[in-house]
Amino acid sequence: MTDQPRHVVAVVGGAVSGAEATDTLVSRGIHVVVFEQNPRPYGKIQDGLPKWHDKQRRQEYAKIDAKLDRPGVTFVPSTVLGKDLDFADLVRNWGFSAVLLANGSWKDRSSGIDGADEMLGRGFLFQNPFIYWFNHHEEKGYDGPRYDAADGALVLGGGLASIDVCKVLMLETVAAKLRERGIHVDVVEMEHKGLADDLAAHGVKFEELGLRGCTLLYRRTIGEMPVAAARDDSEAEKVRAAGVRRKLLDLSCSKFLFRVREHTVGKRLVTTDGRVTGLEVARTEYQGRKLVEVAGSTEVLPTRLVVSSIGSIPEPIPGIPMDGEFYRYDDWNIGKMTGYDGVYALGNVITGKGNIAVSRKHGKFIAEHVMASYLGVAAEGEKVDALAAASERISDARREQAGRVAAEVGAKPPVGAEALARIRAKVAERHRALGYTSYRAWIDAVTPADMR
Repeated sequence: MTDQPRHVVAVVGGAVSGAEATDTLVSRGIHVVVFEQNPRPYGKIQDGLPKWHDKQRRQEYAKIDAKLDRPGVTFVPSTVLGKDLDFADLVRNWGFSAVLLANGSWKDRSSGIDGADEMLGRGFLFQNPFIYWFNHHEEKGYDGPRYDAADGALVLGGGLASIDVCKVLMLETVAAKLRERGIHVDVVEMEHKGLADDLAAHGVKFEELGLRGCTLLYRRTIGEMPVAAARDDSEAEKVRAAGVRRKLLDLSCSKFLFRVREHTVGKRLVTTDGRVTGLEVARTEYQGRKLVEVAGSTEVLPTRLVVSSIGSIPEPIPGIPMDGEFYRYDDWNIGKMTGYDGVYALGNVITGKGNIAVSRKHGKFIAEHVMASYLGVAAEGEKVDALAAASERISDARREQAGRVAAEVGAKPPVGAEALARIRAKVAERHRALGYTSYRAWIDAVTPADMR
């Protein structure tokens, strides 16, 4: 960072959205300081996607590295907003031209199940920590929570992430049963092959393992599951999209051996001696366009594990105004935050508001064969790099929004020498505390040997 007056923007979050914004801003001559909460800047590409996306994940890592390890970018790892970095201080006192939040959605949405908070870790889990455990629990030096992928688990959800949870449960429980028979398998290879085909290759039938398998509970119909988007609002397209969703779910269930129960909503956890032993559910139905619970339809489904996978929301951070579960914005289309001049948001931290331009672009229609590849049910000749395809589809929206932020920043006076010196001093202090010298040296040092 030079002493010459120039625009300097803080980007909080170095993963896909943050890296894309950084690349756009630097290309406009703006220096960017990237604050990343984790040692490595790969976000949910690393911790939110199941580890069977191994080849695609490495490709995404390389793209992020190329955008952050370049002139005009200062990387500050292991720095958590709201803990190591005070939001109001960052915005008002550091001297940045603007602050761009690309810190994602890491908090699981509340399940709405009575008694869930008390049973957390005792038969009730959320998706994000469960997938994190699955990705890392076999690594040397892993010291995080340990979870039991119990047979007969119930998964609350309906989107792609909930299907990932079902696949993890099926792969882990089947692999454990095969080990009991002296058959040692790799769950990543099992996923690539498909659970049903992998069992057949070992000459084992699922029914012989004595497993119940997990069940995905969805409050609407399978045809409404958000696993493939309609391309427009016409009735014909809605019917077509519903058919695609059913086909994708049928393929997923037949290949990974889990079940789906539609029109079912979780109500209350049933416990015995401080552990979950069941879930009380109710049936739903449509009355006109309104989805309602059917009176007298409650029943208890026995289970030792319930996993909530109904979506993620931004982490509340002191100083950031909230509008329900989301941050509050004056302008959702550009992500301009309420109460602050020069604070914007980008990526998953802003999506989910509803039918607005940015959300529509971030959720732009992705062809069914890409979704089939993601789910692991595409035919061999139709398989594509699902992560790369999805990333390419939404990168235009991120670049466009970052470009609008760059334009607003460019209209302001450059950061003066005093503010530049202050930013450099604060960054240098943090670097010294971490022992950080350069991007490449740091990434090499914090990447476990078995992940290189």
